[in-house]
Amino acid sequence: MASSSTRYASGLSALTTDEPDPNAFARAIAAEAAIVDAGFALLFFSQGLVDAAALAQALKAYAPSLAYAGCSTAGEITPQGLEEGHILALLLPSASFSTVSVMVENLSSSSMDSITGEVAALRRLLRGRIGHDRSKGIFALCFIDGLSYAEEAVTSAIHWGLDDVPLIGGSAGDDLKFETTRLMANGRVASDSAIIVLVATEIPFHVFKTDNFIPTDEKLVVTASDPDHRIVREFNAANAAEEYAASVGILPQTLTPLSFASHPVVVKVGGEYYCRSIQRMHPDGSLSFFCAIDDGIVLSIAQPKNMVESTRTAFEDVEHKLGGIDMILGFDCVLRRLDARNRQVFRDISELYRTNKVIGFGTYGEQYRSMHLNQTFTGIAFGERQAAE
Repeated sequence: MASSSTRYASGLSALTTDEPDPNAFARAIAAEAAIVDAGFALLFFSQGLVDAAALAQALKAYAPSLAYAGCSTAGEITPQGLEEGHILALLLPSASFSTVSVMVENLSSSSMDSITGEVAALRRLLRGRIGHDRSKGIFALCFIDGLSYAEEAVTSAIHWGLDDVPLIGGSAGDDLKFETTRLMANGRVASDSAIIVLVATEIPFHVFKTDNFIPTDEKLVVTASDPDHRIVREFNAANAAEEYAASVGILPQTLTPLSFASHPVVVKVGGEYYCRSIQRMHPDGSLSFFCAIDDGIVLSIAQPKNMVESTRTAFEDVEHKLGGIDMILGFDCVLRRLDARNRQVFRDISELYRTNKVIGFGTYGEQYRSMHLNQTFTGIAFGERQAAE
């Protein structure tokens, strides 16, 4: 298809394409940005469709004054539902949204204090633009290299610099290749990086998360691991893959990403359970995780709930809080997508996203306030402009 556009009552505008022509899409973005007077764009793209550097070059050529930030994906959520092999742009009109952003490169050698300082400086910059006596609400978005092994530390550092500003985001993906992800912001393209975006708006919004698992009494204790690379070698003093497989009733040699998506493990933090999803199995039976892991951590095997019903309930709760949903910017773990296929509810979830006007991307992890999560949907729902007025 050629690029299609969807405009929302809040003033936001979404463009999507599955054509591998960054110049054509950049021209479409420039035309739509002029119509809605957009000051900022969010971009999510499949590296199987377009190269990040080529997309950045096209935006420089055709929309040189438009500020933007975005990342590569493990699937996209378009106005038509769950897709793969697309580029998605969300345009934020200047009349309703004031936006500032920063890219932090070289995460592997960055100090967390410096990231907190960058966020504090960004807050001051935004306050200077909107004025201290303006009544706008502020939220923060972050996009992090999903192969950086740094999401927990970076999310915590960003959170410290935000004070009471709510944070959500997603880890960049690469269509389940696990090779290289790309982040882009205002002409810069990088890996091993993070982007922080602060947004002020008078449009009503609500930040939320939802998952679909409950813990069981089946425990796995990490007894040998490589924390720097998120690898577990042993559970309960036995081979990690064999012990995990026995706990969920699967033969070790049949373990696949679908197995890990369907049988997540969770950790208890501050009275709440959070998913610690397994990424893949290595030939020696060790397991790579999407989240931080270390010796002594106690994991519980989780029992999935109905994904469609739990997600629908979350959307209904948000709709009640906002008095109506105009659209939702969502960050959805790629493992939820895999699990939906495995349980044959992919079309149902896709239709649920379409009817609730969700757009966003499939992630290698989700950020919510101070936490880096897995197998979770994190989102920010917007109400209509009229409700704000």
